[in-house]
Amino acid sequence: MDSWGYARALHVLGVVLWIGGVSMVTTVLIPVVRRLEERDPMALFDRLERRFARQARWTTVLVGATGFYLVYALDLWHRYLEVRYWWMTAMLLVWGLFTIMLFVFEPLFLHRWFSARARVDADRTLRAIERMHWFLLALSLVTIAGAVAGSHGVLLFAGIGARCTYG
Repeated sequence: MDSWGYARALHVLGVVLWIGGVSMVTTVLIPVVRRLEERDPMALFDRLERRFARQARWTTVLVGATGFYLVYALDLWHRYLEVRYWWMTAMLLVWGLFTIMLFVFEPLFLHRWFSARARVDADRTLRAIERMHWFLLALSLVTIAGAVAGSHGVLLFAGIGARCTYG
């Protein structure tokens, strides 16, 4: 197996751990915490999600590094300009969005902002967090489905112009 084969295996493993965790938090953890008769549901959610946040950080680093390596090693840069490979841009955007959330927004202000909101109305804050997680999960799953289909030859927009023109 070439080095790109190992990189692809690590890339997929990272995506499974990362987005699988997002799915667990979104579909199980948040709904359970919201329904518990907990005195401080936001504190419980925070304690539980912190462990996943560490996993999400290292898996997004792994996914970013292996993704960049694959694009470089296989010289796939041109795919970012072709509509039929929309999922390449979607992967980069999803990765970028999560990376900014995990490494910039959350540590700089989101954590404090959600904590302050939760002191006023914990249920409403958890609902907002849940909606945000559902949006990110849906975006991630559409991207994963497109990437799997596209990497196996199912190019949804193959008939729409050969290349996009930017600017």
